[in-house]
Amino acid sequence: MNLVVFEPLKQIHCAECRHGPLPHLVRESGVPRCLTCARLGHLVYLPRGDAALTRRARQGSSQSAVVVRFNKRRRRYERQGLLVEPAALAHAERSCRADAEVRARQRDRARRRRAAEDSRFTTVFATEILRLFPGCPADRALAIAAHASLRGSGRVGRTAAGRALDELAVSVAVRAAVRHDDTEYDRLLVAGVPRFQARARLAPRIDAILDAWRNPPATEAR
Repeated sequence: MNLVVFEPLKQIHCAECRHGPLPHLVRESGVPRCLTCARLGHLVYLPRGDAALTRRARQGSSQSAVVVRFNKRRRRYERQGLLVEPAALAHAERSCRADAEVRARQRDRARRRRAAEDSRFTTVFATEILRLFPGCPADRALAIAAHASLRGSGRVGRTAAGRALDELAVSVAVRAAVRHDDTEYDRLLVAGVPRFQARARLAPRIDAILDAWRNPPATEAR
């Protein structure tokens, strides 16, 4: 089990030596103690951000601790970094410098692979949009698919249902796009209209657009 060290949001002093305010502290039986009094003063702080350096430093350190800070907005503790032994950190830094070029190439290959995967999925998602809404312009379907499936966005296209091309998920993505791009929905929200009221007010207009898109485009008579 990982030892947890807290990065306090308030000015807190050590209950044992009275030193403070503390940048990092350990809670023992609910009582705050500085790293020195908690017998962790020999460790050095490694901020998060470099996964390879963090992994190697932790593996090489016989003692380590995870540093967390409370996020008020999300109401949860989030990892900020790691406390490790100085020798382990120095060895990890040397190792990372030694194979930095190799890891850079690996990251570049991974980035290109993800980009290719995203491009293929966007095309498939757009194809499904056009199957469900054949009257939707092709360029619009592609734009909706790209927006909904943006990696790391948390949008419908990145959910399990979206990745499986579930019809409801695809329809939700299209409806959201119409709501934002074809109505004054965003302006209503900025003006202070509650979200549920804005959606109810605009539902008939959105439904009309979606109903039109469900029909294939009319072919010109020769």
